[in-house]
Amino acid sequence: MIAPELIALLEYLLPGFVAAWVFHGLTAHPRRSQFERIVHALILLLFVLAGVAAVKAVLLFIGKWWHIGQWTEDARLVTSLILAAVVGVAFSAAANSDLLHRGLRSCELTKETSRPSNWYEAFCTYGDYVVLQMHDGRRLWGWPLAWPSSPEIGHFVISQPTWLDGSTPIPITGVESVLISSADVRWVEFLEKNWGRGHT
Repeated sequence: MIAPELIALLEYLLPGFVAAWVFHGLTAHPRRSQFERIVHALILLLFVLAGVAAVKAVLLFIGKWWHIGQWTEDARLVTSLILAAVVGVAFSAAANSDLLHRGLRSCELTKETSRPSNWYEAFCTYGDYVVLQMHDGRRLWGWPLAWPSSPEIGHFVISQPTWLDGSTPIPITGVESVLISSADVRWVEFLEKNWGRGHT
């Protein structure tokens, strides 16, 4: 039988784990070790608890003039779970847009990015038309609809696929997009913004 104290502790920590679950579900960040994931959840829990305290204070203040209801443990739990989802979405949006680190880089406080790797950062920054250089020497040009989170595993989804013979395009007719394994790709060329317009 589970002790009531353990149930209360799990209930208390649950919003942090919900926020972490939402964050990892909406970003390409790899899941770290068990210890690091717990630390991450606890950090997010602090933001959730601060939000719950703020919501409680606002509702009690409003309650001086309008009776809304009682602030109970159930109300606290529901509020914390809603805020956990909001915190998870907010942190994932900040990580996906590189918002925090962009500001820190402009202040010359860091050279890091909030995205999971340089590989991922390159696609987010230079994500226009690309050329995939295959291990067998072939070159495929197109628009990347999706790309793997890391160069070791995953697939590219390339729309408007066109083989290149030197700089001569050879369109793949009747094909909307192709799926290419990252294992078949030797390197990726990011083209100038206007390069692909004349080859469609």
